[in-house]
Amino acid sequence: MLISATRVLHIFCSMFCLAVSCRQGSLQEEKTVSATGEPTSCHENLPSRFATTGQLVPAKAGEVSHERMVWVEGGTFYMGAADAEGRQDEYPLHPVTVEGFWMDATEVTNAQFARFVEATGYVTTAERAPDWEKLKKQLPTGTPKPADSLLVAASLVFTPPDHAVGLQDARQWWSWKKGADWRHPQGPGSSIAGKENLPVVQVSWEDAVAYATWAGKRLPTEAEWEFAARGGAKNQPYPWGAEPPEKGKPKTNTWQGKFPIQNSGWDQYTGLAPVSSFAPNAFGLYDMAGNVWEWCADWYDPTYYSNSPVKPMANPKGPVVSFDPMESSVPKKVMRGGSFMCNASYCLGYRVSARMKSSPDTGLENTGFRCVSSQ
Repeated sequence: MLISATRVLHIFCSMFCLAVSCRQGSLQEEKTVSATGEPTSCHENLPSRFATTGQLVPAKAGEVSHERMVWVEGGTFYMGAADAEGRQDEYPLHPVTVEGFWMDATEVTNAQFARFVEATGYVTTAERAPDWEKLKKQLPTGTPKPADSLLVAASLVFTPPDHAVGLQDARQWWSWKKGADWRHPQGPGSSIAGKENLPVVQVSWEDAVAYATWAGKRLPTEAEWEFAARGGAKNQPYPWGAEPPEKGKPKTNTWQGKFPIQNSGWDQYTGLAPVSSFAPNAFGLYDMAGNVWEWCADWYDPTYYSNSPVKPMANPKGPVVSFDPMESSVPKKVMRGGSFMCNASYCLGYRVSARMKSSPDTGLENTGFRCVSSQ
């Protein structure tokens, strides 16, 4: 994918790379070729959306409540892809042991997040304008300042085109929209009124950690998330087993039709679905596939599995530092589960082993989270 000299805004490219890397295929297949024949991608050493905000997590954590949580008994399982559908970062299959933990039965909802904001006065990443003085310190020397119209409180909103497009350039269906945030997921004029039971979106990893800390919880490790998503099944590709999402009755909220221009709504939803709209997995956990991508605690490194020991790892917490070869200057956190935008032609993120990554200050219309607790 070629980017203009100004790159519109480094922020924008960094964020839409999430959608690009969701395409089915290996990391190598996600690269495109320039007019000179050289491989390129939208991940060419670009910075994260903007410099770390420095906003403190609420100082006083709330009391831990297990209401709307499920106890997940620990155990040993094989983590990673057991089929040929995975990307390279899902291999090899390797043994992992996790201790028992509590997990939110559903994704955190708008109502839950609103209570957190009301109690703390927290301001999310998307509600704060990028600080150019901080941002430019992360950029190559001489990088021109973006237009002031882009240095505003904003986030990425899904804006499907009205005609068929190729799937190589996610800018065709993502728009950097001023005023888009968790209260206004599609930008000014949109609202979460009457949508209290939908998963909260347009939240960054930093926002998710702030909420979890306030609630006395934490984000799940990648290993905990996958163990929970599998629901005790061995080497099955989906939380419900082996049946593909679009066979039988609807099992999760994904995209049916031609992405990104037409969603048939076969599963009864063309956008976000209220949490617990579909049957839970065997552990009683809802929406472990589809609806929204979910933040995990771990840093991302595509080689982490291949460097894992043959014997079971106990409670792995991921790599010490992040490394994404497609955007090496930007630390990334892991995301799991896929979203309502996942379609077999473009994204197989609803598979239990599928991995995604994005910078900790990124929020999108299809990204949320759930929490866990060891207490």
